[in-house]
Amino acid sequence: MRKINLILIAVFLCLSTPVDAAEKKDRNWQDETIYSMVVDRFNNGDSSNDVDVNANDPLAYNGGDFQGIIDKLDYIHDMGFTAIRLTPVFDNAPKGYHGYWVEDFYKVDEHFGTMKKFQQLVKEAHKRDMKVLIDFVANNVAESHEWVKDPSKQDWFHKKSQQELENAWVDGLPDLNQDNPEVREYLIDAAKWWINKTDIDGYSLPQVNYVPVSFWQEFSALVKKEKADFFLVGVPAENQAIEAEQFKSAGIDSLFDYAHNENLRKAFANTSRSFESLKTNQENGQSTTTFFDNEFTSRFTKDIVDERQFPGSRWKTALTYLYTTPGVPVVYYGTEIALNGGETPDNRSLMSFRAEKELMDFITKLGELRNKLPSLTRGTMEMLYDKEGIAVYKRIYQGETSIIAINNTRESQKATLTSEQLEDGKELRGLLAGDVVRPYKDQYNIIIDRDNSEIYVLAEKTGLNLPLISAVGVSVLLILVFLILIIKRSKRNIVE
Repeated sequence: MRKINLILIAVFLCLSTPVDAAEKKDRNWQDETIYSMVVDRFNNGDSSNDVDVNANDPLAYNGGDFQGIIDKLDYIHDMGFTAIRLTPVFDNAPKGYHGYWVEDFYKVDEHFGTMKKFQQLVKEAHKRDMKVLIDFVANNVAESHEWVKDPSKQDWFHKKSQQELENAWVDGLPDLNQDNPEVREYLIDAAKWWINKTDIDGYSLPQVNYVPVSFWQEFSALVKKEKADFFLVGVPAENQAIEAEQFKSAGIDSLFDYAHNENLRKAFANTSRSFESLKTNQENGQSTTTFFDNEFTSRFTKDIVDERQFPGSRWKTALTYLYTTPGVPVVYYGTEIALNGGETPDNRSLMSFRAEKELMDFITKLGELRNKLPSLTRGTMEMLYDKEGIAVYKRIYQGETSIIAINNTRESQKATLTSEQLEDGKELRGLLAGDVVRPYKDQYNIIIDRDNSEIYVLAEKTGLNLPLISAVGVSVLLILVFLILIIKRSKRNIVE
């Protein structure tokens, strides 16, 4: 019996013929898929640092810490994420759970753990081939920071009465004067120190547009010398229109795209909405950071619920688009369980690890395909079909062609692609649901069920899969032989 089982396993292993894919020789930042967390709100792994913690108060520390993230790295990794992004970890003023009230740039917040524990977190992430980004706050400090009352450092800040974006005291916080050489040197030295002390892989830069571009130019040039491929992503203040090119010219690798975010939320919160508003990012979004929500916005689940839609299916359709279009996708913690929440601090509620298996499994599959198919992360993009909520687009990289079909409607839909749009004489192999589309009269007719999606690769026609048919036949024969032997042995035992 054991021999027969081994034969069956060997047969089925031989059947698994992977689809040819282009090769990712080097891993670029555009290949990453980022899981973003508010450290204090993710997972409490060490109760010994629960100082002034009140999990029932949304404006107080709730207990999340470095150990809690370490404990869940496999959970994050297994969903296909290749990087994590953390809100600021620096020592903060009382109730500064979010990390933006910095009191000391050279210490970790005691509520999160120790420097040694943070170093362990980075090492554990790297063991799993995951990168680590942290927020670096360069715009302001806490009102209680020792510099604020230091007479010798009054020129380290802009005057409170000034209202220009780069000089204003946002949320009443003392606004740093980056035109002061001492301030510039201090911030850049601190940023370099963290890289060398902890081996982090990148900074996300909150309120990037409230700091002079000239500072970012110097910051980027000096910080990137500390570690190869160090990544800088700017996070503009919410709903602030910025000239992205000037920041990218200054060395900021990518920017959170709030304009695109707004269009994404409108397009996917409900069904049967056009993809036309997403066109700009489809063509020019390779270096942007794409997202549906983050620590500064209400949760996308709230938009879905407000539209009286089912969050699970809406999120699956939305994430398919996010994972398969140009840009680096950032997924906010809790998305995998469709966590709900309104404006801050409601959007930063404690993570729950209750199982939402269907959505988590779908995210895992998307992550697997994004990691395997370079055309999804590096490929050119061309919209082939866009009509009343159904979109079909093509991504090509080094001979690998992916076709993504998204049905954002309440009915099954059909899209027809011509031989001018897609090479004739091949077939489309579906990797989400296993659909196979072969051309008929020089056309590919794609049919997608309502509120569903499929990711295809263009491949050579398989025709009759003779190895599969033969293997199945052998398997059936072996099973019959096995059953006959069992029956004969049973009869022999009865006779005896």
